[in-house]
Amino acid sequence: MSQATANGSFERDIAVTNADRHRLDPSEIAIGVIIGRTSEFFDFFVFAIASVIVFPARIFSFTDPVTGTLYSFAIFALAFVARPFGTWLFMTIDRRHGKGVKLTIALFGLGTSTVAVAFLPTYDQIGMAAVWLLVALRIGQGISLGGTWDGLASLLAMNAPEKHRGWWAMVPQLGAPFGLIVASGLFAFFHGFLPKEQFLDFGWQFPFFCAFAINVVALFARLRIVATPEYVHQFQRRELQATRLRQTVRSYGRFIVIGAFTPLASFALFHMVTVYPLSWIALFTDDNVTHFLIIEGFGAAVGAIAIITSGFLADKYGRRQVLWMCAVLIAIFSGFAPSMLDQGTAGEIIFMVTGFALLGVTFGQCSGAVASNFPRSYRYTGSALVSDLAWLFGAGFAPFVALFLSDLFGLIAAGAYLLSGAICTLLALRYNERVEYSEE
Repeated sequence: MSQATANGSFERDIAVTNADRHRLDPSEIAIGVIIGRTSEFFDFFVFAIASVIVFPARIFSFTDPVTGTLYSFAIFALAFVARPFGTWLFMTIDRRHGKGVKLTIALFGLGTSTVAVAFLPTYDQIGMAAVWLLVALRIGQGISLGGTWDGLASLLAMNAPEKHRGWWAMVPQLGAPFGLIVASGLFAFFHGFLPKEQFLDFGWQFPFFCAFAINVVALFARLRIVATPEYVHQFQRRELQATRLRQTVRSYGRFIVIGAFTPLASFALFHMVTVYPLSWIALFTDDNVTHFLIIEGFGAAVGAIAIITSGFLADKYGRRQVLWMCAVLIAIFSGFAPSMLDQGTAGEIIFMVTGFALLGVTFGQCSGAVASNFPRSYRYTGSALVSDLAWLFGAGFAPFVALFLSDLFGLIAAGAYLLSGAICTLLALRYNERVEYSEE
């Protein structure tokens, strides 16, 4: 197969401009990774925040706020259900046309699906059609997210110094707090400075408008790395080859299952400190939503610092030990921390700062927990599947389940849900003897 066929003419043209480059510097790869992940998580958090403070009023105005938010969270989960199908579709495009074509279609699809949400009519205007349009756009987001897997995290791991792979492993995860800081900041600004009627009329749309522009910047940042001769060379050597999903599942299904359950504690906590608390504050307290969005942004900054710290801890003690200890601490956290959300501003700050600090350490090292189990020729597709399933099982339905249970039984039920995620992680770590990244 010719290089033009394998990588696509679009990728080849970009590669010409990088012809004098022979080795990729990890710090340069890191820039593309962070920008790419930030754009993905920004789209994710914009929809999540709107699911609490916008959609119940505009799309589900026919029911009470709690039920409307539960409906919003159910639609929110559809992206995680659709994402594995997107992975299958875009892996096919990857094999036939190259990563440049794949990323271009996926990121434009993600940006278009996100910005189109801003133009949705309300339920009062077009009835149930508004709900079905929101469903379609959320599924479009999920399918597109399945195509944004670019292999840059694996490339970063393979180019990182052996003694500092824990440090470089945390770099892709920084996109999550950065995306939340931008999303919560934008919503806090428009929610805080506009009257409620104007915010629900047009103010909420601006964060969605930003999504397309951010995705375009992310596309070019990633293509600049993907189309370099070194990356193409590694792709041709099948080190980052898009293999068939059926073949990958048949050969390494055990590693995929273990990999999907290993980060459940981290992903359950992820939504317990990002999406769920906002719904509890908005629905069951009289606290100011704008102020909580600011607290959330501050918590995300703490989370970013904790992610960086995880790199030092993993290099010193090992990734397995870090994940194991964090799972134990998350189990302890689940027993008392959720009740802090009912203790006013001070309790909210304690919950968010503590939760984000714990999340940052575990989230910083969970993404590649079983990457070394896959041979290099299967790592690209295997890692994508692990990521899809981990988010589906650990995070996709977390806001819905946590809100549903806490509405019925109180905050203690949300803590029990988080505890179940910690137990799953401990069991997965117990059965995964090769969780270290020494072979990456």
